[in-house]
Amino acid sequence: MLTEAAILWGTGQEWSVEAIELDPPREREVLVQFAASGMCHSDEHLVTGDGGPNVPYPIVGGHEGAGVVLEVGPGVTRVKPGDHVAMGFVPSCGYCPSCARGHSNLCDNGARFARGMQLDGTARHHSREQDLPLFGSLGTFARHGVVNELACIKIPEDVPLDLAALVSCGVTTGWGSAVYAADVKPGDNVAVIGVGGVGAAALQGARLAGADRVFAIDPVAFKREMATTFGADHVYESVEAAFDPIREETWGRMCNKVICTMGVGQGSLVAPIMALVAKYGRCVVTNIHPVGEREVSLNMWDLTVMEKQLVGALFGSASTNYDVPHLLRLYQLGHLDLENMVTNRYKLGDINKGYQDMRDGKNIRGVLVYD
Repeated sequence: MLTEAAILWGTGQEWSVEAIELDPPREREVLVQFAASGMCHSDEHLVTGDGGPNVPYPIVGGHEGAGVVLEVGPGVTRVKPGDHVAMGFVPSCGYCPSCARGHSNLCDNGARFARGMQLDGTARHHSREQDLPLFGSLGTFARHGVVNELACIKIPEDVPLDLAALVSCGVTTGWGSAVYAADVKPGDNVAVIGVGGVGAAALQGARLAGADRVFAIDPVAFKREMATTFGADHVYESVEAAFDPIREETWGRMCNKVICTMGVGQGSLVAPIMALVAKYGRCVVTNIHPVGEREVSLNMWDLTVMEKQLVGALFGSASTNYDVPHLLRLYQLGHLDLENMVTNRYKLGDINKGYQDMRDGKNIRGVLVYD
């Protein structure tokens, strides 16, 4: 079939929205009609080159999406035509060593999808007589896509698909960074650095986990204002500006948990960020640093003498198959605010405008919606 997708043909280029050819689903594959896709900063890394030299250009972008199953290939058991699904950019098999230990976000078999092709090494998407890899194994910057069934999570049909798309990546990543990776406890002091889609979800996760004081740090005034909507008690424009007020507010104890959800991490900021962390506190690095970055400013005294922890988190250390439905249930119960996270909605042809709005600090999360 013919459909339409946003393709990135190389580093530093704009997204090109054009017709593509799509093959039918094969063994254990699913044809999905996407309804919406979140415009995550991770896709921006493909444009800037922060994703590293191994990105397989040209590539169909998008990994935060939701839609409706149109067709299934042989052997598919997880979903059927007509099902509403959110997508999982880290498919999990359930039986590899990582999954068996409860770390399905690091699934050994799911990592095979990082190449952007199907599990058999071939492509279903084609343009200009070339095979097209899919970012996150999904390619949700398209009206239709063929994905592995492991990437499909069935969701309730009464959840708006443009909101369900957010839980496919950003919301679960932020929520999990607070609730799982940071392990926020009742009474904790928590700082979230960067209030985009992931940071807004981290604020909500910290608040619902019982944090006492929640601090948000972002240089953009609009995002600081929105941070209070998602649970922040105090907002600051920079790590430096936050240090003294946080020290005063916490009686010198600082933050039990600090969660980094900036657009792009900077090694030079690690030491100042760790200064916000309390004794035996934890800093979670969720945002991506440039893959070539090798120098980090860090006072190692903090790690030994203060027993501070510096850890990373992929997908917020969450489980796609459990947490996507779980968070949508929290939304249905009124405990998770997804509506206010969507700042603007764009048509597929306006994708470059949407990403410019993101760079200009105008969005918590922009969402592509397909007619």
